[in-house]
Amino acid sequence: MTETSKTATDARNPDDGLDARKEAILRAIVERHVATAQPVGSAAVTRTPGLDVSSATVRNEMHALEQEGFIRQPHTSAGRVPTDRGYRYFVDSLAAPGLSVGDRRTVAEFFQSSHRAIEDLLHETSQLLARVSEHAALVVGPAPQLTELRSMQLVSLHSDVVLAVAVLADGQVEKETFQLDADVTEETVSAASAHLAATAPGAALREIPAPPPTGDRAVDDLVRNVHGRFSRRDDSTEPVYVGGTGLLAAESDAFATAEQAARVLEILEEQFVVVSMVRALLDDGLTVRIGSENELLELRDCSIVIAPYAVDGELAGTVGVLGPTRMDYRRALAAVDTVSQQLNRILSS
Repeated sequence: MTETSKTATDARNPDDGLDARKEAILRAIVERHVATAQPVGSAAVTRTPGLDVSSATVRNEMHALEQEGFIRQPHTSAGRVPTDRGYRYFVDSLAAPGLSVGDRRTVAEFFQSSHRAIEDLLHETSQLLARVSEHAALVVGPAPQLTELRSMQLVSLHSDVVLAVAVLADGQVEKETFQLDADVTEETVSAASAHLAATAPGAALREIPAPPPTGDRAVDDLVRNVHGRFSRRDDSTEPVYVGGTGLLAAESDAFATAEQAARVLEILEEQFVVVSMVRALLDDGLTVRIGSENELLELRDCSIVIAPYAVDGELAGTVGVLGPTRMDYRRALAAVDTVSQQLNRILSS
């Protein structure tokens, strides 16, 4: 992991420090609860390899952890489960991110063979991240209108139909077809294309400066038509690609009610909500928001792990996973960080 994981609110209390024994017991409870989805009793903790303490000591330390708000007793059974504060301590102090050799190979092979249009790449990246993390995954792409233009070309499809192709810095390709009021020659289309190619690149798509007139009325009319269409396009919202919603549905038992689980799935389908949520969460580097730290009430049973990716050093979008607070944070952190770094590399190459 290249950055220290953090929350958008710096929720960790500096007085949360635990001694080594309490840390070992909390780690054992978190890891066993993540693996089994069951409350963890003192007997199970005592059997943890490397934890050389008596069962009475474990019981006393678990009681102290409960009093301090790191674990709780969900039912009348003797077992305990981590609280949001317990998970937060685990993420900030105890969880060393890591992927298995197989998962690292899967990610590397995916990006080694990634010669796709950016829309396909980001869609398939969301599916990859869901498979590797075993949680629902989302990838937020750059808004076309906010992305720098690399080149523009006009192609004559018919005497009165012209196709404009804009290639953006991140590899996106935007197309517009123009039905003209009058026929234009191939020479006019070529001249307009050359004029746009010489003056348009370097600005964001929606901020292309109006090219200066050439003195050729037919060429200038076509250039103004193309420029006006692209500058007026209303697609400034970042596209969202979601993978693995079936994984979230399978984890519905981790939510308070079935309706709550269904609402989380609905949120993932609401592009504006997802983009707004990610913008609110995004901090520099890898970021984690756990349970009650989430502002949306529907996500209070969820944890979100996100990281930005860049194109040529400029922030372009976000990758992340969403699942119940009982997620494998080591794996989620490593998966999100690795995929974001790979997107940085491939989109900037």
